[in-house]
Parts: sequence; C-alpha cells; structure tokens
Amino acid sequence: MTNLRIAVQKSGRLNEDSMNLLKDIGISIDNGIDQLKASARNFPVEVFYLRNGDIPQYLRDGVVDAAIIGENVLIEKGGDLEFVERLGFSKCKVSIAVPKESNASCLKDLNGMRIATSYPETVKKFLKEQNITADLHIINGSVEIAPNIGLADGICDIVSSGSTLFKNGLKEIEVLLKSEAVLAMSSKISDERRAILKTIQFRIQAVLKGRESKYVLLNAPNDKLESILKLLPGMRSPTVLPLAEEGWSSVHTVITKNAFWEIIDELKAKGAEGILVCPIEKMVL
Repeated sequence: MTNLRIAVQKSGRLNEDSMNLLKDIGISIDNGIDQLKASARNFPVEVFYLRNGDIPQYLRDGVVDAAIIGENVLIEKGGDLEFVERLGFSKCKVSIAVPKESNASCLKDLNGMRIATSYPETVKKFLKEQNITADLHIINGSVEIAPNIGLADGICDIVSSGSTLFKNGLKEIEVLLKSEAVLAMSSKISDERRAILKTIQFRIQAVLKGRESKYVLLNAPNDKLESILKLLPGMRSPTVLPLAEEGWSSVHTVITKNAFWEIIDELKAKGAEGILVCPIEKMVL
C-alpha cells in the first residue's frame, strides 16, 4: 500500500501542535523517543521528523509529499512551494526590532544601518519593496543579542508573545509578515498520494471548523422568537423545537468564537434564557 509521507518539525511547539492535529483527525502514530520516521497504525501515512529549516528542500526534492510547517519558513526557504491549507496554530510575526533606547521608531530610520536576522531572504525582499538599504548580518539563533554586543543596530526575527524582545531590551518597530502553521505540498506528489492528502485536508477542515465554533442551546419565549432568530447564524439555519412548557421553544445553533460574546449579550437582552455553550469537536459542512 502507498503511504503519504508527511514531514513535521522534529521538536518544539510546532511539533506538539502538529501531532495533536494528526491525533484529532484520527491518525494514530507509533513514534518513540528520537525516532526520525514513524508509521500510522490506522491510515496510509508515514511521518518524518525533520528540522524545520530542512523541510522545504525535502518537499522540493519529493522526499516527502507534504509537511506541516511554519509559513514564515516556507516564505524564507520555499517561496516556490505550494501550501494547501492554513492550520490556525503556531501563530507568530516576523518583525524588526531595535533597542528601547534607540532613536529609530520606524523602518526608514534603519536606512543604512545594520540588521541581524535568521531570515535574510525575507528581509532582503521586504527592504527592496520599501526602498530601504541595510547591511544584513545572518545569524542562526540568539538573534536578539546582536544589538547588545554591537553587532547590529536592529534585528529581524519571529515574535510570538513579545516576551523575548522585552527581556532583551528591544522594541518592535515594523511587522514584515504574520505567520501560522500551514499544510504544504510537494510539486512531485503522485496522484495516489495526492488523493490521500485530500482526505487528510478534508478531515483537517472539519477539525478547524469545530475549533472556530461553539454549539449553543437556549430557551426562548415564543413572542420574542423571531427577534432572537434574527441574531443567530447556523450551519443552514437555527433548529427550533417546542418545549414542554407552553409558549417557549428550544433553539439550537452554531456561533463562531469571534462573534460569541457579542451575540450572547444580545440574546440575553432579547429575552433568551438557559443558554448552554458546548465545544464542537468536528464540524463537517
């Protein structure tokens, strides 16, 4: 049987989130400590555990068929590669930062200055688009220390919470791009393996849609039902069922997390009672 070969980061937060996603879509992986390749027990998939920066070349060469990878790495090292799905986790920014005491407050203030980075291709492209000239120092790891040791006037690196910048006395002055984990695909993938990837993508979409949504049940007085239903979205439309108590109905619907609190407040104001909110594991449209 043909197996889809999918790469994930060898260790770290992206690895954990990737493996949790595979588990959520029903793929059980038998992997041990320091294992570089593992097969699924119940699905035609092999997982390759690789260094994040090496994954684009493995995709390009067709050694792996797909990968869960940070979009920022794909932009830096795999601009010619295609991604087929945004995954909504491991979100970060690629930002330019300078020491807090620096007079630089915007990108143009770094014209002619020195920037240390692990993302030279991303920075070069961005600076060229902004008509800024800078001297780049390529550093792999611990980029934040560069201004403190006099190596650079600023840095460009990934920023998640901003705590690392704060601890190193740096302030963010420019965001080059926003990134998250994506599902990328090799151009050399076979039709048979592409079909397996399509199945995985379908399952991922169901999980992600569930993560973005809440299942809501509420009781509504019939004389206010029309105004309450106008507030509610749903997969097609809200479900309305009569309650044993005359004059009341039970309403079932799905609300996105982004709109959740605003809609709940409006529902209460319209007379909704007994509002229950439940997580959704998966949602197939």
